[in-house]
Amino acid sequence: MRVLRWLVLVAVVAAGILWLLARPDPLSAGDVAGLAGDAGRGEAVFLATGCASCHMAPGATGEAQLVLAGGQRFASDFGTFVAPNISQDPEAGIGGWSLLDLANALQRGVSPEGAHYYPALPYASYAKMKLQDVADLYAYLRTLPADPAPSQPHELVFPFSRREAVGLWKLLYLSDGWSLEGNLTPTADRGRYLAEAMAHCGECHTPRTALGGLDTARWLGGAPNPSGEGRIPNITPGKLGWTAADITQYLTTGFTPDYDSVGGHMAHVVENMARLPEGDRLAVAEYLLAVPTVE
Repeated sequence: MRVLRWLVLVAVVAAGILWLLARPDPLSAGDVAGLAGDAGRGEAVFLATGCASCHMAPGATGEAQLVLAGGQRFASDFGTFVAPNISQDPEAGIGGWSLLDLANALQRGVSPEGAHYYPALPYASYAKMKLQDVADLYAYLRTLPADPAPSQPHELVFPFSRREAVGLWKLLYLSDGWSLEGNLTPTADRGRYLAEAMAHCGECHTPRTALGGLDTARWLGGAPNPSGEGRIPNITPGKLGWTAADITQYLTTGFTPDYDSVGGHMAHVVENMARLPEGDRLAVAEYLLAVPTVE
């Protein structure tokens, strides 16, 4: 009986420690104090981070892509995630959010109510963003239209339908460190920031562990398509086989060196990248050529 009581006590203490470790860890007001966003710069951040690619309404085209009403569905091994409304509607969207709310969502995966967001929102990548860029993005989002469409719930299977375990996931996979470490040229360093933080290339092009975290030992080495249709390609240098000019041209026009054209979700990425300064596309190309080849 005494042994059983000790086992129960140990289990309770262990559960308490796990609960403490898994609690949301938001930024404080002091972290964003004094930051003033610029909507002009924020538009470039909006493009690089691909907000509209996921949060526009299904099938939206042209200016309608700026109405971030949500509703797109993204299949995964854990169920289907449905992109929420992040328009400026104060009730259905994020029109009532502060800069701190946005920073916490993007960099800590924490909602204004203090709950964990699922990492379908790629905050494991956005955690590397500069807070000034988050402030600029916030300023730009404030210029976009509101839409009253309600967000739809995710369709996840138990136990993934419970958010409490996300805190433990964050302990394993949420970091502000770079996947490609070391000193780079200024151009490649800019490319690393664009590719790893804002454009979150690794979220699609890197295989995942059984727990859904990125397997950084095989960074950008290709992965199964979550939709179940084909594979997302290996874009490390020895496998892609493209030059910096080839990569830059692809991110500008959507055409490969073999005159094939971009398709699927990557078409939105190219559409966004093509609107950034050419120097940013060159930077991404130089970064990709610095990444170790994954066989």
